[in-house]
Amino acid sequence: MTETASPRRRARGGGAARRAERSAVVIETARFIERNIPNFEVLNDDALDIILNNAEKVLEEIGVNFPDNPSALEKWAAAGANIDGDRVRIPRGLARKLISTAPAKFTQHARNPEKSVEIGGNTMVLAPVYGPPFIRDQDGGRRYATIDDFQKLVKLTYMSKWLHHSGGTVCEPTDIAVNKRHLDMLYAHMKYSDKPFMGSVTAPERAQDSVNMCNILFGEEFVQNNTVMTSLINVNSPMVFDDIMMGAMEVYAENNQACILSPFIVGGAMAPVSVAGTLTQVMAEALAGVAYNQLCRAGAPVIMGAFVTSIDMNSGAPTFGTPEASKILYGAGQLARKLGLPFRSGGGLCGSKLPDAQAAYETANTLNAALLGGVNFCLHAAGWLEGGLVASPEKLVMDADQLGVLHSIAKGIDMSEEAQAMGAIEEVGPGGHYLGCAHTQANFKNAFWRSNVLDYRPYETWAEDGEKDTFTLANARVKQLLADYQQPPLDPAIDAALVDYIETRKASEKDAFG
Repeated sequence: MTETASPRRRARGGGAARRAERSAVVIETARFIERNIPNFEVLNDDALDIILNNAEKVLEEIGVNFPDNPSALEKWAAAGANIDGDRVRIPRGLARKLISTAPAKFTQHARNPEKSVEIGGNTMVLAPVYGPPFIRDQDGGRRYATIDDFQKLVKLTYMSKWLHHSGGTVCEPTDIAVNKRHLDMLYAHMKYSDKPFMGSVTAPERAQDSVNMCNILFGEEFVQNNTVMTSLINVNSPMVFDDIMMGAMEVYAENNQACILSPFIVGGAMAPVSVAGTLTQVMAEALAGVAYNQLCRAGAPVIMGAFVTSIDMNSGAPTFGTPEASKILYGAGQLARKLGLPFRSGGGLCGSKLPDAQAAYETANTLNAALLGGVNFCLHAAGWLEGGLVASPEKLVMDADQLGVLHSIAKGIDMSEEAQAMGAIEEVGPGGHYLGCAHTQANFKNAFWRSNVLDYRPYETWAEDGEKDTFTLANARVKQLLADYQQPPLDPAIDAALVDYIETRKASEKDAFG
């Protein structure tokens, strides 16, 4: 009698509890991905050796340029490179010897230790869009981004379960002076999120500001002994390492902070049209850049990047989600692993102007390639539109939702006794159904991944509710997440010290908008 009465009492109370649970605001961040699936490899050992051999030939015979950077030339000369003006020719074997001190894996610490991430090995860390000067949303259309837009994107990223990293320049806040906006951007990441973030790279002094603000947030000793920032250093392809990017990298490396050394290539314009030729140039640039990073500080954490798109030969516009880009990603991932370096590539890349079918196809292609290609740090994983010119809050929540699929696939297939479900098959037998069997009842809540954005309802229910498309559903999701946002706690004394630093720095120079 007790056994039959208890479930009925629990059902009444349980229903109310479940409804309360569904309506409660829960801010959850999934642990960074750890792959239990093999990487997809397109190159055999002979092909890898050919590309590395050709890359070293490029470095030795053609060389790379380090313009307007005498100290870099001095470092290279002291290491044994041949210097001719700004041209640096690196003898065969030297770059690979120098990169041997770079760690294969490192931890980037968040101010909330539970959200620190490991970068390298079999891990994958997902970060949002980076760099767009424009914003597009359903309410306001396409416009220049502001600091308010920036803060909203940081908050949405913080609220996302599947994004592990707050990113960096999630959009360019054009309402703040160019020489000062980095301070407000960093503060937004520090105040409105407790996930790890990226530093400024637009000038060496702004990189130093990033280090100084982290000294306030984490403590100077902790910063010098631990990595608390990962920052994007692009190569000016083909084969030019400009003094601004290198100056920022010098600051970060000397302070033990991680850099993503990433060739930025539009194939056919900034590299050869062939996959093998582009991979050769990618490797030459990556070898030289990572080697220079280690010349600045041996053992500094560094990620080998490869951001490569193809080009529309009719319009000259970059294209995304193409098979050629995926092949380059797969090959570059293999090369990074062969060299023992963490790997950055991929993202939710697309050329579409709206979060439409084109955006979905291209984004799915690039995200799947990133997962299968062994990417360790996936920048632009959510929110990217129009070839990176536009950040979209709706696209961000659509992409972030689908990142849950990557987490699920990366787990592989559970082969535990419970997952084998032999008891369920025996219980149901021929001609039955599994809806009420014990195994289904025990596992249905977590058996299948489920979207928080897409509409699974029958046509009639969907039609009665206004026939909302995914853009509209995502817009509602954005508004709900921002309404539910709760700022993570920040020590008031640290907050005050950050504000004082920002005010002092801003007062020290005039605004510059160019």
